[in-house]
Amino acid sequence: MFEAKGLITPVLTALDENEKFNPIAYKDFINMLIESGVHGIFPLGTNGEFYAFNNDEKYEIIKTAVEAVNGRVPVYAGTGCVTTKETIEFSLKVKDLGVDCISVISPYFVSVSQEDIYNHFSAVAKAVDMPILLYNIPARTGNNIDFKTVKKLMEFENIIGIKDSSGNFDNTLKYIENTNSRINVLAGSDSLILWTLMAGGTGAISGCSNVFPELMVSIYNYFIKGDIEKANEAQKKIRPFRNVMQMGNPNSVVKLAANLRGFNVGPARRPSNCTDPKIIEALKEVFKQY
Repeated sequence: MFEAKGLITPVLTALDENEKFNPIAYKDFINMLIESGVHGIFPLGTNGEFYAFNNDEKYEIIKTAVEAVNGRVPVYAGTGCVTTKETIEFSLKVKDLGVDCISVISPYFVSVSQEDIYNHFSAVAKAVDMPILLYNIPARTGNNIDFKTVKKLMEFENIIGIKDSSGNFDNTLKYIENTNSRINVLAGSDSLILWTLMAGGTGAISGCSNVFPELMVSIYNYFIKGDIEKANEAQKKIRPFRNVMQMGNPNSVVKLAANLRGFNVGPARRPSNCTDPKIIEALKEVFKQY
């Protein structure tokens, strides 16, 4: 069964000045990330602004990502939608593109119970015969995927793990300790990468790796080598940047930072584009530390 591991980038979606998808710049950016050592490419995560595109656009973005990666690292495609029906339909369409794993966010905007969440993911698992990574980000969806729900869902062999962006380390620990020994738990909060690995997690999906790929990859690589001291040094270095991310919509700040570093990823789609001069100056001060 597919194993989700390593430092994976939820790749920023490159747009032109008119907010239209820019496939050439997108491929160039993905190549840079792979050359920097990332272990996986994740199109249409939160940093990829999945919420900002219609399904035709999302299909084109994922297709372009698969072409750019060309088998060098696994591709994790974000296919979660609000409804179960649309999630299944879009996931089946994306499966034919050759992605290695789909990432399915829990339903968002709608109020759902844990039973609703279980029924949603179990229906997707039954309908889509490929590796599925659950995606927990309660601050954006309005619900937390309880570890007991995850434990029940592990009855489906194609559900291989979960990305936890709750920011609650105890929540992450419950996934690792109280669900199923085969689960792949990925840190979704960059400040918890090393601690998740030390607790038994298998990697991270790191928004900051869009801006500092080598630094973020080094956390995982040092950990695998058993050099916890250097891994911790690398982990601590990201704190100043994380602080600036809180000054605005975090993934929009990441996109602004990538542009300031010279990566041609273009603007975020409005209304979440970030142009605040205070944030720009704060990012420039952070860059001086690296």
